[in-house]
Amino acid sequence: MEKVKLNRLSELTAIARKRELTPDEKSEREALRNEYRRSVIANLTGQLEATTIIEPDGSRIKVSDMKRSGEDKIK
Repeated sequence: MEKVKLNRLSELTAIARKRELTPDEKSEREALRNEYRRSVIANLTGQLEATTIIEPDGSRIKVSDMKRSGEDKIK
C-alpha cells in the first residue's frame, strides 16, 4: 500500500476519534482499510510461500506444499 494512502487512513482514524466522520469519509476509510488488509494478506502469503521448514532429519518442507490441515506434518 502506498505511503500516501496509509497516511490518509491514519488521518481519517485520527479524525474519527475527534468527531463523527461524514458518509464520504466513512466510505473512503472503509475502502482504504480493505486495501490495507489485502496488502497485508498478500505480503504474508508471499512470505509463507517462500518459507521452508527444516525437519530434524534434514528434510525440507515448503510451507506452500503443506496441506491446509497439515498438523500431522508439524511436530
